[in-house]
Amino acid sequence: MSAPRTTTARKVLGRLSLPERRFVAEALRTETVGGVLLLLAAIAALVWANLPALGHSYESVSHFQLGPASLGLDLSVAHWAAEGLLAVFFFVAGIELKRELVAGDLRDPKAAVLPVVAALCGMAVPALVYTLTNLAGDGSTRGWAVPTATDIAFALAVLAVIGTSLPSALRAFLLTLAVVDDLFAILIIAVFYTSRLDFAALGGAVAGLVVFWVLLRKGVRGWYVYVPLAVVIWGLMYNSGVHATIAGVAMGLMLRCTTHTGEDRSPGERIEHLVRPLSAGLAVPLFALFSAGVSVSGRALGDMFTQPETLGVVLGLFVGKTVGIFGGTWLTARFTRASLSDDLAWADVFALATLAGIGFTVSLLIGELAFTGDAMLTDEVKAAVLTGSIAAALCATVLLKIRNAKYRRLCEVEERDEDSDGIPDVYEEDDPAYHLRMADIYERKAAEHRRLAQTTADARHGLAEVPGGAGEENDRPA
Repeated sequence: MSAPRTTTARKVLGRLSLPERRFVAEALRTETVGGVLLLLAAIAALVWANLPALGHSYESVSHFQLGPASLGLDLSVAHWAAEGLLAVFFFVAGIELKRELVAGDLRDPKAAVLPVVAALCGMAVPALVYTLTNLAGDGSTRGWAVPTATDIAFALAVLAVIGTSLPSALRAFLLTLAVVDDLFAILIIAVFYTSRLDFAALGGAVAGLVVFWVLLRKGVRGWYVYVPLAVVIWGLMYNSGVHATIAGVAMGLMLRCTTHTGEDRSPGERIEHLVRPLSAGLAVPLFALFSAGVSVSGRALGDMFTQPETLGVVLGLFVGKTVGIFGGTWLTARFTRASLSDDLAWADVFALATLAGIGFTVSLLIGELAFTGDAMLTDEVKAAVLTGSIAAALCATVLLKIRNAKYRRLCEVEERDEDSDGIPDVYEEDDPAYHLRMADIYERKAAEHRRLAQTTADARHGLAEVPGGAGEENDRPA
């Protein structure tokens, strides 16, 4: 009779591979800096819009129009920020998504199930919360997608401000969630918030994308080729009626994100490394500056919790996101018979799900698209996005701070490099050469301690032999 087979339960949210950990660390470092700039831009916008002496100037600058009218691009400053600068943000999002699909966690279907299901649940539940709130309150369901987005930069900025040492596995999970979230947000914008179509302009944009793809495949290099072509594609996409940020995503997805022989990085990773600081440090903060400037008053805050559209956004972000992401993660682990990493607890997943309730950039964008033509309701929905995001940030801060001592210990283990070879020790535990190096290090340390012990003992022995010295019994002056 053969012995029964034993299977090891699959772990979720376990330690990342070393290359993935390095990529995530670099990406999150840039996003964290950008997130802090995003916070500062949002605060500046609120101050600028609400100071009596400056409020009028904010409106004047935001609505100031510039651009070639003959090309259909005579847009306001706020419009340029939403349609133009955010195309750079979505270009980076497209590269991130492509990399995840071909070289990251989403490449492996088993590993991809968790973040994809968690992200989908984290979008479906907020949309359901918003819809039910508005059906019950006789409000507009047009804004159902507003609370579905997670803003990774804003979330990382909160982590940076509160000083939480979140383990790399949780940070990577948050990043992957945001990437999947961005993908579905893009699809939502393209499908549900395209009111008119100019097929001639759309055909031109598609033709431009085909040229872009062919040039990439032919190995043509030079920013002077791709940047002008990208601007033309963007302009055609805008005039087609499809939101112009879709052009950025499409071009990002076309870049090669796998390495060939002799390459340290793929072209996609190199370009992302160059463009991400522009996206995180300039494009997104400027969008926030001209989108987050809403009037705040006691009456407006009171109306936020009585008006179904705004209440639906607040509840969707604060409650829906948490329930959706945590529930999706738990159900995935439950039905795939996977277990949580030994280093983490479900309380950590709940705290992360709460943090993912911070929706800012894409939520503000969808709010503008959903309520186009109703400036007052648009501003109220933007204020609701800010309120729901702040509530989620405050709650996540408390939950993460409670576990911060545990996170700090995990991070110390992840970072420890006692043999100073540039690779954390936890990634070398199965390498015999690592253990031989450590044995040599400890032997040298032991020899040094034996030498110091002998030196100390000799010094004490010599002191005891000095007549009348401090080592004699009944110490007396010599």
